[in-house]
Amino acid sequence: MKKALSCFKAYDIRGRVPDSLDASVARALGYAFAQNFAARNVVVGRDARLSSPALCAALAKGLDAGGARVTDIGLCGTEEIYYAASRQGFDGGIMTTGSHNPADENGFKLVRGGAIPVSADSGLGALQAAVGGLLNAASPAQTSRHTPPRARRPSFRKEYARWLAEYSRIPHPARKPLKILADAGNGCAGLSLEELAPLLPFEFVFRQMEADGHFPNGVPNPLLPEKREGTARAVKESGADMGIAFDGDADRCFFYDGEGNFIEGYYCVGILAKELLLHCPGAKIIHDPRVYWNTREIVLAAGGVPVMGKTGHAFIKEKMRAENALYGGEMSAHHYFRDFAFCDSGMLPWLLVASLLSRTGQSLAGLTAERMAAWPCSGEINRRVPNAGELMQRVRDRYAAEAVHEDRLDGVNLEFRDWRFSLRMSNTEPILRLNVESRADRALLEDRTAELLELIDAGAEQRTAWAQPAEHYAAAAPALEAATSRRTR
Repeated sequence: MKKALSCFKAYDIRGRVPDSLDASVARALGYAFAQNFAARNVVVGRDARLSSPALCAALAKGLDAGGARVTDIGLCGTEEIYYAASRQGFDGGIMTTGSHNPADENGFKLVRGGAIPVSADSGLGALQAAVGGLLNAASPAQTSRHTPPRARRPSFRKEYARWLAEYSRIPHPARKPLKILADAGNGCAGLSLEELAPLLPFEFVFRQMEADGHFPNGVPNPLLPEKREGTARAVKESGADMGIAFDGDADRCFFYDGEGNFIEGYYCVGILAKELLLHCPGAKIIHDPRVYWNTREIVLAAGGVPVMGKTGHAFIKEKMRAENALYGGEMSAHHYFRDFAFCDSGMLPWLLVASLLSRTGQSLAGLTAERMAAWPCSGEINRRVPNAGELMQRVRDRYAAEAVHEDRLDGVNLEFRDWRFSLRMSNTEPILRLNVESRADRALLEDRTAELLELIDAGAEQRTAWAQPAEHYAAAAPALEAATSRRTR
């Protein structure tokens, strides 16, 4: 039976198990990866999801059949695969992970040697075609029945932890001793945190550290309100100076100030950019197009060069390599570092912020309060809709005539004198995403956000069975392209 392979997204692979992603897909993927990239030495790892061991084992069988020697580092964070692929001489690395997606979903994040990402623009489409061919024809990937030899080692975690501690320049002793509440969410972050803690001059309060694919406290996704509440309460109850929480594969961390207030990832981009520019003035900083006014102001004031990049981890990494950028940050709490092979890390951001607080004696609330007042934002608001492309066109048509600037890098992005918004479709989920920001005017922000949501909700068809948003977008793309060919200022 022919598989639709809907699990292939713009920059990684994600799908429900076993409906769109199963062992046969994983095995074919391994074979295709080894063959297409001539990968002869590949490192693999997995997150805590219950489906991850079987999928990772099938992936390893396919890699072996394709001619690759497999090194399996087992349960780990995604950034441990990036570290191994960039510094340990591998031809590629594949992480089996569903990240923050629902528990019945899983996927793969793929990099070549040097931790170079594989995306729709750099080989993922060819892999999809190859996997499709393998699934519908007798092939070595599908007929191999032996269990491949896998070189096993605990991980590269100890040396990675040492590198993290050194890179973050944490003062010993700290000017301000910090107490940090760290919430691993029963994902993979606890593994690295336990390795790092003895190397740091901080007091830690740990929460939900055991990696458990049953997710007894809910899927590790700190963006969910119910997940935020638990971490915020723990920060206040413990008297911590700062809270950090992680998603399932630990490549993103989220911040809370000492009062338990959640800090939007947007404001952390500015903090990290300024901190890194202290050591590399004049460098380029990549930001995504969803919200960026605060980031651009900070980067320019710090002597850096702000550069916009398309949303999504593979796209940001490719843009960073092209620009040789020092750092890249997305409001979704993905943070990328040139010195980490242009990859995203969930550990470096909080280490760098902790280093800054320790060195200066400032509080996280003190660092962010003024910026939040000067550049308020809505946070990302998601809507599941049956007609995403049509709605993007409708919203664009409603506001474009009033805009002073428009860009087409990623979805609909319109800028006005005192506010702007971004409306785009997710690359990994059937969701329309809205972000709004203003210039020091929260009332305006709230009014425009409510107005946009009313327009989106009114235009959405109320039904439960609906087509893939990508299909709607493809149908609307010619009209949208023509309509947005004009730039206004």
